[in-house]
Amino acid sequence: MDLKTGDIIRLKKPHPCGSHEWEILRVGMDIRLKCMGCAHQVMLPRKQVEKNIRGIKKNT
Repeated sequence: MDLKTGDIIRLKKPHPCGSHEWEILRVGMDIRLKCMGCAHQVMLPRKQVEKNIRGIKKNT
C-alpha cells in the first residue's frame, strides 16, 4: 500500500475522542499517526494500519 507522510487516512474504529481520521507523520515498519480530533499520537505496526484503513485522502 502506498502511504506517505502527510496523507490523511480513515480507520475502521474511532479514537476515543470520536475522530476516525488520522494524519501520517512517519512511515516505515511502524507508522506514526496523529489523531485529527485531539492531536494524540500513536505508533502502530504497518500491517495493523493497512488492515484497518477504510479510506485515504492524498496530500498534494
